Amino acid sequence: MIGRFHSFFVALMVAVLGGCAALPPGSDFPKSASSALAHPEETRLGNQFENAARDHDGHSGFRIIAVGADGFLTRVQMINAAERTLDLQYFIFRGDETGQQLTRAVLAAADRGVRVRVLIDDGETVAGDDQISMLEAHRSVEIRLFNPFAYRGHVQALRAIEFAFNASRLDYRMHNKLLVVDNAIALIGGRNIGDQYFQIAPDSQFADDDVFAAGPIATQLSATFDEFWNNALSIPAAALSGEKSSHFALVEHREELNVQRQELKAEGIEYVQRIATGEPFNGMISGRLPLIWAHAELISDSPDKKQVENGSMVGRLMHRAVANATATVQSELLMVTPYLIPGTEGMQLFKDLRQRNVRVRILTSSLESSTVLLAQAGYMHYRMPLLEDGVELYEIRSSLGNSKGSGQTAAISRYGNYSLHAKLFVFDRQKLFIGSMNFDQRSMHLNTEIGLIIHSPELAQQIAARFEAMVQPVNSYLLALRPNDAGGTRSLAWRTQEDTQAVEYETEPARSDWQRLKVNVLSLLPLDSEL
Repeated sequence: MIGRFHSFFVALMVAVLGGCAALPPGSDFPKSASSALAHPEETRLGNQFENAARDHDGHSGFRIIAVGADGFLTRVQMINAAERTLDLQYFIFRGDETGQQLTRAVLAAADRGVRVRVLIDDGETVAGDDQISMLEAHRSVEIRLFNPFAYRGHVQALRAIEFAFNASRLDYRMHNKLLVVDNAIALIGGRNIGDQYFQIAPDSQFADDDVFAAGPIATQLSATFDEFWNNALSIPAAALSGEKSSHFALVEHREELNVQRQELKAEGIEYVQRIATGEPFNGMISGRLPLIWAHAELISDSPDKKQVENGSMVGRLMHRAVANATATVQSELLMVTPYLIPGTEGMQLFKDLRQRNVRVRILTSSLESSTVLLAQAGYMHYRMPLLEDGVELYEIRSSLGNSKGSGQTAAISRYGNYSLHAKLFVFDRQKLFIGSMNFDQRSMHLNTEIGLIIHSPELAQQIAARFEAMVQPVNSYLLALRPNDAGGTRSLAWRTQEDTQAVEYETEPARSDWQRLKVNVLSLLPLDSEL
């Protein structure tokens, strides 16, 4: 008992004292700067898409990956195609089945001599996620953690204590999601790495989108990766473990990956076998699944976003670029965001659009589908003002009546654990935004984000069609204002369709009375700036 108390006390002091530092632990650890492959045209993919871009007026090629399982397959197949360099940047990299499969692919790439750089945020790591860090023992692999905690265990109470003592630093997170192969092709969007994000886990599915990108935009995306990789907040894994992972640890981990269950399945679909087919990646490379060639703008936050916002450093703030694009809409704005906490600036943006008679339609999370009750509690305050301004507001249901456009099979949808995770804007059905940025205060001010504005009516129409499918009455609740008979305060109604019948709820749909009670209590807290 004394020994356990001593260990707890030591861990506590490490968390507290380490957390009080202005920079992350390991900031003084020696690390070398590196950059993207200088001559991507020397690789097969680089040469192919350099020529293709020349044939398309210097534009880049894009294809939306709407199906969750295709997002997983495309990642593995892209990694398998890497010849020279592989860069991965993620907010979350889970150690579950898909995470293990991707780790195996990364290890195989390193064994081929591919230089691998992996940058992961340390804000939401859980037990098992550190499996990817074992690869750091490989001579071709470097792992860095963005703004890490000093405490390296997974006792949430200790992480909470460290956070409490250094919230100003630890509240700042890297929310980017990016995969770049040979500085020639990339995958960018809202998906993290994990079974939920690929919509194959019966107990939870997070619907999201990626966009496959090839051509000149890939080199721009690589430049943002380099900027984050070489930033002072990106700490080598060896600096946190005390030493570089041993060769023996890597061998042991390799054996664990080899003996891992070979067949990743969801509702009878064997995804390991689907990896071997090469689809959908081969289809995109061969032209059988054609890319849409268009002009695109990369918009991203600087790694030192906090200093940019307070004026102490020159840099980029992507929410301004998104707001500027939104403000130019002439007829219709479609928005998909799981967290909707617009704040004063966002509400003014919507008000200005509505005063110009722009139709504004937003799909967001319902209480019953929400996995982050704090964010849902913050959103609740904005519903009535949004509706009063004439914004059309839809909330996704956790149990879909029609899986079309959902990104997953009808079999998986029947479990009733559907959640929204996509971050999409469609501007006048002429161009679109896709990326990692939610329309909330955290994405605007506390997280770094990345995304693309693609000037393509064809891609915009694709996203618009999916939006229309998801806001069908069988898949979502349409919010409405109900007049009060006594002439007092108006109330909300949730309109949907069940068993072919139109239904209107006067009480907010929830998974339980307890869930409804919790979110109502949380809504009393003044936490908008953190959400």
